[in-house]
This record gives sequence, structure tokens and C-alpha cells, in this order.
Amino acid sequence: MKTMYRKLGMMVIFLGLVSFMVYSQDYPQAKRFQQTNPTPPGLRDPSELETFLDGIMEAHMASHHIAGATLAAVKGEKIFLSKGYGFADVEKRKPVSPENTLFRPGSVSKLFTWTAVMQLVEERQLDLEADVNVYLDDFQIPDTFSQPITLTHLLTHTPGFEDVWSGMMARDPDDLVPLKKFLKENMPARIYPPGEVTAYSNYGSALAGYIVEKISGMPFEKYVEENIFKPLRMSQSTFRQPLPSSLKDYMSGGYAFENGMFQKREFELINGMAPAGALSASSVDMAKFMIAHLQNGKYRGKRILEEETARRMHRQLFTNHPRVEGNAYGFWERSQNNIRMIGHAGDTNLFHTLLILIPEHQVGFFVSYNSVGGGGTPREELLEAILDRYYPLPQIVEPQASKELRRKGARYTGHYASTRTIQTTFEKIGSLMSGVKVRLTEKGTLLTQMPGEREDKQWVMREPSLFQEVGGENTLVFKKNGEGRIQHMVFSHLPYFAFEKLAWYESPPFHFIVLILMVFVFLTTVIWPLGALYRTACRRQQRKQKLPFLARLARCFAGGMSGLFLIFLIGFTVIFTDAQEISYGVPLILKVLLALPVVSSLLALGVLGMTVLAWKERYWTLCGRIHFTLIFLVGGGFVLFLNYWNILGFWF
Repeated sequence: MKTMYRKLGMMVIFLGLVSFMVYSQDYPQAKRFQQTNPTPPGLRDPSELETFLDGIMEAHMASHHIAGATLAAVKGEKIFLSKGYGFADVEKRKPVSPENTLFRPGSVSKLFTWTAVMQLVEERQLDLEADVNVYLDDFQIPDTFSQPITLTHLLTHTPGFEDVWSGMMARDPDDLVPLKKFLKENMPARIYPPGEVTAYSNYGSALAGYIVEKISGMPFEKYVEENIFKPLRMSQSTFRQPLPSSLKDYMSGGYAFENGMFQKREFELINGMAPAGALSASSVDMAKFMIAHLQNGKYRGKRILEEETARRMHRQLFTNHPRVEGNAYGFWERSQNNIRMIGHAGDTNLFHTLLILIPEHQVGFFVSYNSVGGGGTPREELLEAILDRYYPLPQIVEPQASKELRRKGARYTGHYASTRTIQTTFEKIGSLMSGVKVRLTEKGTLLTQMPGEREDKQWVMREPSLFQEVGGENTLVFKKNGEGRIQHMVFSHLPYFAFEKLAWYESPPFHFIVLILMVFVFLTTVIWPLGALYRTACRRQQRKQKLPFLARLARCFAGGMSGLFLIFLIGFTVIFTDAQEISYGVPLILKVLLALPVVSSLLALGVLGMTVLAWKERYWTLCGRIHFTLIFLVGGGFVLFLNYWNILGFWF
């Protein structure tokens, strides 16, 4: 009898396992957070990892039109896996080599800059809490606020600088501006008090690199070569632009997929801010850098940092709120599948890269793509797949919608602008196309819509001002000002900037509505002298008498003003939507276009005088005079609109 029960029990267990396996095959990722793994988490077999990644990379490269990619995974003191995918040169069918092919990791370059800074801190040549002006004698950072900017602020992207975009790229090596000159001539405005909020800053990172250059007495590129590349045996890496002749043939092309074909682009030159993003490196070299940080500054017996300094670099240095991830000493903090990670992403116009370290498991991953396609989406999907497979998250309880949010949710809704912004040049208008919209759903959740995100996110209130992502692990926090009003919104997965709440009259929809109404009036003005609107309104008076010269001149002033405004709007929209073109500097055609609003504004003064005269002399009919007055009011309002967005005049 016992034998029969034992066999029956074994059969039940067997059937259960079979059912589980069938379910797993049919629904492998039906519920990401309900996956389980009977084996302990972590990387164990390089061949198994390679097979797993091959499938993902093949799918990504096909769906996102990626010409080539390079990847490295490290564990402990060794390179666990390195592999190239696709082509470094499509036309020549030259495959990507993880050992030799150089990719442009963009802002991942900053990790080398911060490592260099900490080397000099270690040697007591730099003080993280000292005013950076102490280290600058060629130029000084203005004292816009009472608090000085320190290296700690630069490390954590909290110096409060506005962003720099125009001119940060160069088309030709002869156009490259030296680091010192660029920093001096392109200093951004200080728009936030230092240490208050994160606002991602390429300029701040480049400034830190220049301080390394000043204190060490050698060019930044050479300092990194001598103090980081050489100890780590990173022979396929350089910050130099253009590339040294010994490395030029190993550089991967950068590609855009157009008209069904990969189109190769020229080598991207980072202008004047090399420490912020000019690195070229192979994935095997990047693996060595990851190992050095995972081993707390050591690689094969050579040290680039003392152990305590390296550990310090990996600790949190600043966060926008205690309940969300922040910035370590140059590294971004990240939490996924209940694992703390540090790392950095990087993007040029053509290359997209991610470096992630998991100190707890002594594991690191690096991936870089050489094509525009997909932007940052493929790297995020790759990391998510790796974590779900090798470090799965146990089942979690989904948060429930809050009844309180239905009653009090309006305080959180509205439009929010990124703190990574430009406020003092014509590029300010770019904020109209960015930012986050927050609205309340019928389910009692918040919905955030953000450009660049793979999908909109829903959030459930866990406690006042703190929300958890539905179907995810991210946290959203709203911060109040001294008056108790919502001022900032911060996301746990975006530690490098925050979002400021906008008043209704500052929101993009309000400005777009106003702009559309203005354009409509301008169009009626241009059409008016020739169209039916004017002929119908003024037919009786035209039969009685010929319009005076000044009345005809008034129409010319109004039509000229409106026409120039419309030409400017069309031209500016076409040029400004090409962000890559602006990154090379202000195009000549844009400089010419910016003169049109100035001329139009002068014509607007003439329209003002003609408006007064029209009412005094009773030109046209009442309808005509009202329309002409409306033209003046809209023209004057448009001048104020242009001035608000720094496009009245030459703000560059």
C-alpha cells in the first residue's frame, strides 16, 4: 500500500512538472514578474549565454536596422564572453571584432573622466568640495548664486548649468576647437543653485576633464592613456580626434538605414568637449575597464585606483529624493529585478551604448550599436532580457489603484519640463517638443507620457506624492516647494535630471494653441487684400471712393509683417527639427532667417501707427478696421512670443 501511494505521489509530481514546462513554453514571458528559476541566479556557462544573446541580437539587428554591434560580459576577474555581431563595414562585409573593432560609446566616456578625477583626489591634488574656480586661471565660472560649484556637483550633474547643444559636433578635424577655448567661449548660464537638482551636463563633465588637464600638466587624452589605458592594457582605445593612424583602420563605420540600405556616415567629431564623449574603444577594452572597477581599482595586479577610492566611487553621492536612485561618483545608480546596479549610457548621432556593473554579483555588461536604428531601445531590451533570465525577480504583488488619488490626483497632473534645458539661446524653444505630460486615468492611476520612452507608464499611489509603476519596479516621486505646491517630479530610473511643473500658461499646449491662432490671423492678413474677405467687407466703400494712399500702404505694412512672420516660422521649423544639423553649429540659413523677425517687428511699429490712423480717418468698414486692429494685436503678441523663446534677435 505504501509503495502504491509513493508511486501515486511521484506521478502527481511528474505531471505537475510537465504542466509547468508546457506552460513555460507556451507563455515564456506572459507575466514578467511571475517567472521563476529553479537554479540559482547568475552567469555560469559562457556558451549558454552566447546562444541566448545570439537570438536576441539577431532579432534586434533585423527589427531595428542595425548594421553591427559589439558586446562583452565580465564576471569576477575575467572576461566571461565577448562577441561581435554584423559588420563594421557593410560595403566591404568586414565583420565586427570584439578585440579590435572600435565603437563610439558616447557619454560612457565620462566614466574615464570621473576615474581620472578620483585618481587626482586620491593623490590629494584635487578637493571635491573646493570651488572649481580654484583650479581655473584662464577663465572663471561666474558667481550667479552664492554657492560655488564644486567637483562634487560636476560628478553628480548638479552644478546647475543649462545644456549646451549647438556647436558640440564638428564636421572636419580642422574645425575642432581646443578644450580650453571651447569651455571659455561656450560657457552655459547657471540656471539652478548647485546641489539642488540634477540637470545632465556635458559641459560640466568636460570642465572636470579640463581640470584634470590643468592639474596634471598634460593634455586630457594623454593623461587617460598614461594613467588608465596603459595599466589596463587597453591598446584599442583612444580619446584622440581624429583617430591615430594605428587605430583608424579598426574604427567601425556609423550607419543610418535609408531607402532600404545602410548608408555610412563620416566619423563623428566631438567638438571641444572630448572628456564628455569622445572615446573610441573595443568591447574587450571596455571589459578590462569594467573588471578594474568590479575589482575595486585593480586589473591583473595593476591598480588604477586604491580599493577605498574605488568603493567610494560606487556609493551614492547625490539623489533627487531618498526614495529614488541617484548618482554615485560619476556612475548612475539603477535598480532592476531588485538588484542595485551602477553604470552609464551613451549616445552619439550614430552609436548607442550601455555599460552596466552589478557589484553584488561581480558581473558587468557592455554593448554598443553602430547604427541610428532603435536609438536606446535595443540596449534596454537586451539588459531586461539578461536580468530576467539570469537574475529573475520573484513574484511581486501588483499595487492597487488608490481611491484617494481619484479625489486628490489633480495636484499631480499637468505638464513638466526637464531640468536638462536651455534658457538663454534660441534653442530654448526645443522644450516645446519635450517634457512630460501627467494625467489621471479612470482607473485611479497616473499616466505619464514622455518623448523617447518605449511606452506610456501608469503609476499607482503608495503614499502621498510617492507612486509605483504598474507592471514595473520604478518609483515616481513628487517634491513640494516651501509653499506646499508640487515643484518637481523625479523618476527612479532617470537619476540624471528631474522635471519641473509648469504653470498652465507655460505648458506646450497653451503655446501651440496661441501659435496656431496667430498663424491663422497672419494667413488672413496675407490673403485679405486679394481675397473675398476684404472685398466683401469693403465693397460698398470701394464703390464710393478710391482708398487713400495711406490706407493702401497700411495693407502693405500688415501684409509684409505677416508674410515675413510666416516665412520665418516655416523656415525655422524646418531647420530646427533637424537637431543633428544644429549640433554642428548655427547654420547660415538660420542666421539669415533670424533677421526676419527683427524686420517684421519694425513693420509692426508701422502697423501700430496705421491702426491709429485707420480709426481716425475711418478707413474701410468697421469690420475692416477691427480686422486691422486684430492684426496689430496679434503681431505685437507674436513679437512677445518670439522674445520669450529667444528667437527675436540673434540669441546664439
